[in-house]
Amino acid sequence: MSFATRYGFVVAALVALSSNAASQSANTLPFAVGERLVYEGRVRGIGGRGTMWIAGPVDVRGVPTYELHFDFFARVGPLSVSQKSISWLDPARMAALRFEKRERHLLVRREESVELFPDEQRWRARNGDVGESPTSAPLDELSFIYFVRTLALTSDSTLRFARHFDADRSPTLVRMLGREQLSTPAGSFNAVVVEMRVRDPQHYKGEGTIRFSISDDRCRVPVRIESNIPDAGTVVLTLADAGTDTLCSARIARR
Repeated sequence: MSFATRYGFVVAALVALSSNAASQSANTLPFAVGERLVYEGRVRGIGGRGTMWIAGPVDVRGVPTYELHFDFFARVGPLSVSQKSISWLDPARMAALRFEKRERHLLVRREESVELFPDEQRWRARNGDVGESPTSAPLDELSFIYFVRTLALTSDSTLRFARHFDADRSPTLVRMLGREQLSTPAGSFNAVVVEMRVRDPQHYKGEGTIRFSISDDRCRVPVRIESNIPDAGTVVLTLADAGTDTLCSARIARR
């Protein structure tokens, strides 16, 4: 197969994946309101705890949204690392309408609060910053994780998405690295290993990398997450509790 033919297949697949993911109904998504995932975490050798959960539905400017949460906290003596993110996601369009984030890393503190206007392809931050979005289905860094869970990735595929609400932080590259059998405190999983490369000149001085191991079933649960927090170091989260499996039709295998 020639490079041009192979490249054409990749582009066609990317277009199909993007269209399918954007048009999914909330009933076909691998996550729903009530999902709660608890993680054991480590950063700089410090033990911590992370939680991802979905509340709602919550009305945002007349649109029913999933309220996505991510919290992480670790402390040793006077040293602590914490991160709290909330994204309000329209599950019908897979478009974020609002995003908030608070970080405390040793001596560094950051806050971000953004209103997203998908139909107008623009955003406005609480600090007065404004900008254009490259898409009418924008995502933030938290909702992007849930978006990746909807993708049907194939071996050694690399997909390019101009979906971050801030055009300066697009595109995002998503690559499937392979498969693995992963043992966690929540059980043993067959997982797909995915790498996501995010442009963020302000925080990462160029590009940030997040690596996921996602359960290879219809639940698509992130069972391991490895990412770099600026000024804090690499954070590794391993699934400790996925709750009662009532939110998708697949049974999570535990051994």
